Amino acid sequence: MIKKESRNDMRKARHDRVRKTVTGTTSVPRLNVFRSNANIFAQIIDDENARTLVSASSIDKELKLENGSNIEAAMKVGILLAKRAKEAKITKVVFDRGGYLYHGRVKALAEAARENGLEF
Repeated sequence: MIKKESRNDMRKARHDRVRKTVTGTTSVPRLNVFRSNANIFAQIIDDENARTLVSASSIDKELKLENGSNIEAAMKVGILLAKRAKEAKITKVVFDRGGYLYHGRVKALAEAARENGLEF
């Protein structure tokens, strides 16, 4: 019998493969994206010191979103993340899409962060 691997297991394998080469340093941290069915989360991580420098998500009280699982919510999270990164004096990051396709909500978050001052 053929047993199909779950989509999330395949995503995790892709993410592990990418993480072999993509690491965040103190000077250029990593922008990580996690997408669930209900929300989207993003954080800027310094892998050398194992610290999250900045984070934003669709469940932040500051955004007051009714639906956290659409493209508009992802754009607002990207804008908020870029604003918080600017306050923390972070301008350059390396993008880690977390094994997801660069499409839809992940793409909207990335483009909104780019338009608001993050370079990657």
